[in-house]
Amino acid sequence: MNTALFYIFSAVLLFAAFRVITARSTVHAALFLVLAFFSASCVWILLRAEFLAIALVLVYVGAVMVLFLFVVMMLDVNVDAMRQGFWKHFPVAALVGVIIALEMAAVLLPGFRLTDAPLANAAELKLGNTKLLGIEVYTHYLYPLQIAAVLLLVAIIAAISLTLRQRKDSKSQNPSEQVLAKKADRVRIVKMAAVVEPPPAPPAPPAPPAAGEPK
Repeated sequence: MNTALFYIFSAVLLFAAFRVITARSTVHAALFLVLAFFSASCVWILLRAEFLAIALVLVYVGAVMVLFLFVVMMLDVNVDAMRQGFWKHFPVAALVGVIIALEMAAVLLPGFRLTDAPLANAAELKLGNTKLLGIEVYTHYLYPLQIAAVLLLVAIIAAISLTLRQRKDSKSQNPSEQVLAKKADRVRIVKMAAVVEPPPAPPAPPAPPAAGEPK
């Protein structure tokens, strides 16, 4: 049963990943990417990696993809202009993708050999996969975790500083200058002499009727 589910989820994952790069609509591509993430999380659950499966759903599907969909729908990107020359460069891109996939398979496949995996004792099995992963990360890999956190913080600060630009057409107020403002700086009282306007002229009398016209 697990083998059949693995092949089903893997087939759905490959189909969704292929539709991500071939869908004409950006929104449809994002939805296929959500399907790919869900399929990958199901594969992680079959491999008994519950923490990675939940993290994939919560972080990527629940946060990143929702934000990406909002941005895509608000910007209304013209995909037709971006897809010009796609099939022209597709063979080279497919060749590079196959080479990258083979290299990753050559590097990662030795890590999936169950015969070389260390056996856990009964006490560790009772703790669960998530707790064991937390103990391993926060004991043996604490310094690499802190270094990764510092790098992410630097990346966030750099992204904010690069996008924060002063626009000439933007209007803003300085509260400190508003508090220090005085009445003499904003209001000027001017005394002016009174001006009397002459009364309006009386209306002119109607013209007498011409000869021969009825009165």
